[in-house]
Amino acid sequence: MIVPFNNLSELHCKIKTEIVESISNVIDKSAFISGSETESFEIAFAKKLGVKHCIGVGSGTSALWISLKMSGIGIGDEVIVPANTFFACAEAVELCGAIPVFIDNDECFNIDITKIESSINENTKAIMAVHLYGQMCDVDEILKICNKYDLLLIEDCSQSHFAKSNGKFAGTFGDCACFSFYPGKNLGAMGDAGCIVTNNDSLAEKCRLFRNHGEEGKSKHTIIGFNSRMDGFQSAVLKIKLAYIHDWNKKREELAQEYISRLMDCSFIQLPLVQKGNTHAFHLFVIKAERRDNLKIFLQESGINTGIHYPTPLPFLPVYKSKYNDDRNLFPNASANENMLLSLPIYPDLSTNQIDYVTDKIKEFYK
Repeated sequence: MIVPFNNLSELHCKIKTEIVESISNVIDKSAFISGSETESFEIAFAKKLGVKHCIGVGSGTSALWISLKMSGIGIGDEVIVPANTFFACAEAVELCGAIPVFIDNDECFNIDITKIESSINENTKAIMAVHLYGQMCDVDEILKICNKYDLLLIEDCSQSHFAKSNGKFAGTFGDCACFSFYPGKNLGAMGDAGCIVTNNDSLAEKCRLFRNHGEEGKSKHTIIGFNSRMDGFQSAVLKIKLAYIHDWNKKREELAQEYISRLMDCSFIQLPLVQKGNTHAFHLFVIKAERRDNLKIFLQESGINTGIHYPTPLPFLPVYKSKYNDDRNLFPNASANENMLLSLPIYPDLSTNQIDYVTDKIKEFYK
């Protein structure tokens, strides 16, 4: 049996007629860059999430960079970032001329809130709350810290589309939040795309200006901006998919429970922990596995594709080697997980037969 890590072809096949019709509409309107299709998606996404503003941009990375920069983050400022996440989180901070300050991770793979306050100083200006793998971090506690020290809260919701904490969606807690619509995300485009959401009118206006060369009206450039606009095709695709996102997330949660019920008696792995009050979107189903690399090879040879998110904690990447000197003691949890994390296949069209096959092979390996 072949089990792909993701299966976008099958997902798209079911809604292909809708997508083709929507894309044809873009062609008929020639609404290729921003325009009516993007505006329509922005309104729909903001309404579904329950925020005032959605600003479509070219990618999730652009969303992070623009939101930080338009929030006033600049040279010499420090932004707190989790040690275990995608590089774009630190990259966006660096692009502002600011400094990412890495914090170790907790048992749910998110930022360890108990270690944040000791890293705050007069240069700290923001906390980036990354909701990793589909589960929200303890954003209520992070918000208390931000209020205590007068810090900005930037949510990275790239892997947590419509995940919840105590009934509230990811992206509705911070000063602003950023989403990636990379094709493999729970809500994915057919190319690069992202957005910024906020309830702050002034910040929304700044982000809109910046994404379009700082242009306020034709050839009226009021700030130095950049070109990072969501194109019409991606907007059209995303609006079609938006109608299905809650059903797809529910299916992911059901599949995750199938994995958990079949693997809970396997002592060689640790299953994902879901914090009380959280609704996990399960963008990824990540386990901690003994002899991870050998298990990955065994599963690959059995036709099962897996992933590693992420193979190296950010402080230990070559770009930060001179600063952290590869000292694993500085980030013990991220370091301990480094050679254990393994992402199993999970997507709405994954079958229970495929889950049976994956879990049987994992048990076979450990026998």
